[in-house]
Amino acid sequence: MSFPELPQPARGEVLFVCTCYEDGRALWGGLLDEIGARREDDVLVLGDHGVRLRTVEDRRWDYLHGGNVPALVPGSSPVPPVAVLADIPVVYGGDGPLLVDLATIPGRGVRVSLARLGEILAALLDGTLAFDDLVRGMDRYGMYQGDGGRPAFPAPTMPSRRSFPALPSTAAALLVRTCFDDEDGWRALLDELGGTDAEGWVGADLDPDEIDVEHYPLTALVVDDRAFESLQPGQVPALVPPGEHTTLVALADARTLTERGCPLTVVDLYDTPGQRAVLPCREVGSMACNLEIANMDFHEFVAEEGIEPWWEAS
Repeated sequence: MSFPELPQPARGEVLFVCTCYEDGRALWGGLLDEIGARREDDVLVLGDHGVRLRTVEDRRWDYLHGGNVPALVPGSSPVPPVAVLADIPVVYGGDGPLLVDLATIPGRGVRVSLARLGEILAALLDGTLAFDDLVRGMDRYGMYQGDGGRPAFPAPTMPSRRSFPALPSTAAALLVRTCFDDEDGWRALLDELGGTDAEGWVGADLDPDEIDVEHYPLTALVVDDRAFESLQPGQVPALVPPGEHTTLVALADARTLTERGCPLTVVDLYDTPGQRAVLPCREVGSMACNLEIANMDFHEFVAEEGIEPWWEAS
């Protein structure tokens, strides 16, 4: 799947991109009326903050995800720091608009309440607020709360800028090795997950009679490549090709190889790109299954500080 390039916003403008369409018609879910802005042709001017949102529509952006956005930014400079998406969770679920980082760690996202959109965009544009601040201050739903709603596993310090190759294209899950300090630990993890087949998959040839439905095994394509060493969750969404609807990306990092339960860091690719959930490897297969059938949402697997996660309490 390929998407058309985004237009180059004028200086001081932020693109407001519709990514939800029905019969070729853009669906904004009432956002354009509820945002409380003054309209100037295709530009919405947000109240006292004066932020200028340029609304853009193209049905070829249907199902465009936050991680795909950086690749569509025109190569001319300067690169805008952020784009705003009106996506399915906004249109049908009433969530806040999705802000996509285009400059610091391109492709990661954070949701903000519509009431605070102008305030937050203005602070991002004038440099008084960094996208890292938004990520650190979001709750388990991916919504920015400032000093409230701390996740149990806060976002790590921003990694040094470096490029990574694209991840393999698959409609299933990916298990990506990011730590290469412990070969025995890595092999033990693969054994715990049932071992890999000749094509590099774990859980590909399951015997239905031996499946533990309480801890459904993970089926994932294994990526064991030093090119992805030290890859961080926020960097993942931009590396996932848009051709397939990859269920999730699970990172096997230093925590995986040293802590009890071999916890994997699972990355959200859709609702809040770059949001992470850290949970024992035995739970990730069930997570993937529930996400695939839309039985549960990603945020239900994000642990909160001071609250025992449901998989530990059960």
